[in-house]
Amino acid sequence: MAQTEALRVTATPEALALIARLQALHGELMFHQSGGCCDGSSPMCLQRGEVLIGPSDVQLGEIGGCPFYMSASQFEYWQHTHLTIDVVAGRGGMFSLEGPHGLRFLARSRLFTDEEAARLAPVFVLQV
Repeated sequence: MAQTEALRVTATPEALALIARLQALHGELMFHQSGGCCDGSSPMCLQRGEVLIGPSDVQLGEIGGCPFYMSASQFEYWQHTHLTIDVVAGRGGMFSLEGPHGLRFLARSRLFTDEEAARLAPVFVLQV
């Protein structure tokens, strides 16, 4: 029996429900976790195309049909880590679409097991 690829990013049912709600309001969405200064390393939910993705970003996968990107420099530190995107009450990134709803996306992390690491899905780097 063939093994499936291990995913680098997944989302909780609560996060997926919020993503669906935001898609109904805003259309196609994307996530970006930059590790930048203003909003720290919070996953940012944005309208697709609102942030330009380039060779300094990698696509970790998709959640709720939305591509999830991380800056390549941050990925160097997080490449051995599985991210689970969750949602909690509170204020998150000021540019993220869930903020006005009194909610914020949160990245929970854990190291991959050896078995998962052997089955990791590749990351995608945009070629410009």
